[in-house]
Amino acid sequence: MAGVLFIIATVTNMLGNLSIQPLLDATDYLIQISANENLMITALLLVLISAFASASIAIWLYPILKKHHEALALGSVGFRVMEGMLYIIGVVALLSLLTLSQEYVMAGASNASLYQISGSLLLAVKTWAGQLGVIAFTTGAMMYYIVFYKSKLVPRWLSGWGFLGAALSLASAVLAIFGLLIPLSPVFIVFNLIILVQEMVLAGWLIVKGYNPSVIASKSPQVDS
Repeated sequence: MAGVLFIIATVTNMLGNLSIQPLLDATDYLIQISANENLMITALLLVLISAFASASIAIWLYPILKKHHEALALGSVGFRVMEGMLYIIGVVALLSLLTLSQEYVMAGASNASLYQISGSLLLAVKTWAGQLGVIAFTTGAMMYYIVFYKSKLVPRWLSGWGFLGAALSLASAVLAIFGLLIPLSPVFIVFNLIILVQEMVLAGWLIVKGYNPSVIASKSPQVDS
């Protein structure tokens, strides 16, 4: 189930955001959003599914991980639930932007600058919520990858790869917040590509192989000094 949730969270997030990003990047984005209402609603529904799936990943992992390090397991749940909440804030901002775009089209040239300012503010809420969501995601992910690595529930090369990918994704989000890296730029994508690939590999491993049976069967956590 955890592997399935990894796939659902990643695929729905990518499909949702990639579908609406061209509309948000358009110079006449208010007109484009209003003209593509069904696309916006469908894409945001996918992002909403991703938000719930992302929070559910850590919740589903918690019963196993808490046996090896309860504090880190609980922390991962908290941060990934926070991630889901931030993504929902972004969805609400874009739904509000959809309503604003429809009002803008009906108003014509009347108060156009006011609509533009309001639209810019809603886009900013979406952007900031997304960046903070990435920080929450990567922090929570690093917590459960530490537990994975120490307990050997999954191969150490896989959990180590995940920790590295999450750390790079966290770095990209922090750099973007300080204006040192442009979101969705080639460098930004490279920083996030490692964790994207790793989570799909991890999902496949959990679905096909599952946890290390010797660790599950052990009464005490298997942790190397």
